[in-house]
Amino acid sequence: MQNIAVITGASSGIGAATARRLATEGFHVVAAARRADRLKALVDEIGPAATAVECDVTSAEAVASLAAAVEALGGPVTLLVNNAGGAFGLDPVASGSAGDWQSMYDVNVLGTLRVTQALLPALEASGNGTIVTVGSTAAFTVYEGGGGYTAAKHAQTALVGTLRLELSGKPVRVVEIDPGMVRTDEFSLKRFGGDQARADAIYDGVREPLVADDIADIIAFAATRPHHVNLDRIVVRPIAQAAQHKVHREKAP
Repeated sequence: MQNIAVITGASSGIGAATARRLATEGFHVVAAARRADRLKALVDEIGPAATAVECDVTSAEAVASLAAAVEALGGPVTLLVNNAGGAFGLDPVASGSAGDWQSMYDVNVLGTLRVTQALLPALEASGNGTIVTVGSTAAFTVYEGGGGYTAAKHAQTALVGTLRLELSGKPVRVVEIDPGMVRTDEFSLKRFGGDQARADAIYDGVREPLVADDIADIIAFAATRPHHVNLDRIVVRPIAQAAQHKVHREKAP
């Protein structure tokens, strides 16, 4: 059996791109997400090197079922990509929805915690484990309207850093990848409740924002370094984005 890579949030965007890429790197990919129809289409595309597992990372029962499905495959689990996450709303703190904040914390932080706890024994047992968590530049920079998302991503990066300390001396690397502007089909659309115009405006005038394949390439790079090489944190932005608030936008002709 090939080495197994588990990817959460694999039904679209960065997760789907990562599943495709890791399959080409020789992994057997377990694509986990809530939307079974999209997972089936992805796995059909990838072929026998992929397995779909329906999983909502906010559910302890669903995560336990994911771990059982991975164990049933029988191969060594050497890679976990904690990719499931999301942002909801862009409201100021004064009027932000506590429900949106709760949802962001549950998927970005507790989702990462649940899946990591469930698969850590298998990763350690492989003798060659790697945990890659997809964070955000929001993990270390706040911005107006982003209080809930930046709070969740700050918490997620604290979880990752603590885990790295606690696993010192064990055969598991801990990698954090923090992208800036990545244009995917759904991230901004979900954030704005399906408002396509608001979602598109985020990227107005940005000639080449990052895309999902760019992040998948970096995940694959980090995961395939010799195991003694740990890339603690990789911050990646498009060349048009010098910082969170510094984005070069070209004017329409």
